[in-house]
Amino acid sequence: MSAQEENTLPMGMFMDLERSGPIPLYFQVSQRIEKAILSGELPAGSRLENEVALGQRLGLSRPTVRRAIQEIVDKGLLVRRRGIGTQVVHGQVTRKVELTSLYDDLTSTHKVPSTHLLTLESQAADAKTAERLGVDEGSQTLHLRRVRLADDVPVAVMENWLPEEFIGIEPGDLVAHGLYQVLRSRGVTMRVARQHIGARKSTNEEAVLLEIEKNSALLTMDRTAFDNSGRAVEFGQHCYRPDLYSFEVTLVEK
Repeated sequence: MSAQEENTLPMGMFMDLERSGPIPLYFQVSQRIEKAILSGELPAGSRLENEVALGQRLGLSRPTVRRAIQEIVDKGLLVRRRGIGTQVVHGQVTRKVELTSLYDDLTSTHKVPSTHLLTLESQAADAKTAERLGVDEGSQTLHLRRVRLADDVPVAVMENWLPEEFIGIEPGDLVAHGLYQVLRSRGVTMRVARQHIGARKSTNEEAVLLEIEKNSALLTMDRTAFDNSGRAVEFGQHCYRPDLYSFEVTLVEK
């Protein structure tokens, strides 16, 4: 079976459902599907049959099946993709709040990162960008916007502005590598960053790019990174799918 074909779950997986026991049916179904994903029986990229068809085969209501599937979606093992259906993924990316790029984070968790480059252009700095980069308002910056994917599933929409000296960065570099890799190749030593993490609803365009429903919740991160001389080298505004991505923070009591 191709990883992109719809997978009809074997009935044997559900033969021992306890229909009158104390354990909810949705939980029993979700546990069996989760086990199949973790064991590799359902490989990454495979698509599950739709909820109606699965419910009819198992003799379960659609709300029961929907809740079972949602349990696994919430764990980051399944993802609902517009126009594609419910698909198995490798699991949620958990990002420690450190000065790393999303590209590096995906690689370190054994996922295959790829990039759709949406915008690469010279742009006059507005007041906010000028303040973050420490340049004059109206001065030229490099503006780039990308969709970052993990194993061909869109995870984030990333928008960045860089000082004028980086305007020569080539499109191919940003498709093949992470932004921080490109900056390091140009002699930049990343040292520290100011970062703000938040949440908001998706715009219609973001919903299309990330293959999610309109007005879905998104994680957001604004970051200004500085090199070892204290100069700002990039300002970014990124948004992430919370079903596929999270931030991890270690807290220490004083």
